[in-house]
Amino acid sequence: MRGRAHSSTAPEALITALRHLLAILVLPFVAVVAVPYGLLTSLVAIDTRWSGLWLAGAALFACGLALFAWCVSLFARVGQGTLAPWDPTRRLVAVGPYRHVRNPMISAVAAMLFGEALAFGSWVVALWALLFVLVNHVYFVVSEEPGLARRFGASYATYKAGVPRWLPRWTAWEGN
Repeated sequence: MRGRAHSSTAPEALITALRHLLAILVLPFVAVVAVPYGLLTSLVAIDTRWSGLWLAGAALFACGLALFAWCVSLFARVGQGTLAPWDPTRRLVAVGPYRHVRNPMISAVAAMLFGEALAFGSWVVALWALLFVLVNHVYFVVSEEPGLARRFGASYATYKAGVPRWLPRWTAWEGN
């Protein structure tokens, strides 16, 4: 019996890993790697006056990457879903960084983008980072938040009332 239970969970674990990998490759990878690479290689987008900021950019990118990884792991473990709108979490994630701000994953990706802009001295990547933040703000207000309200009802309304969308709370939200 143990062998059967173990063997049936192995394919499920592989499928879960593939779901997360697909979501990461389609969404953040495109935003953080493909678009900046395209901008940096197709446009004159480097400003040597920023050249002394590469270390600050690398540090900002590393912090964003760490936060992003934490958020993805929370989506998998707590939310039982992925970051992708086509494969959303089944449970509301309101732990870890989500106790301070409602959208830390977007903040993480924005930090990586601004880190790249600094590291590469690229005003074009900085503009892309601003556009990324603006587009996500509109998406969250128009689509994501109403969808979360429908899926999670009163628990999301309570969470939304206690945790800001973009600027983090200094103290962690203590709601349920």
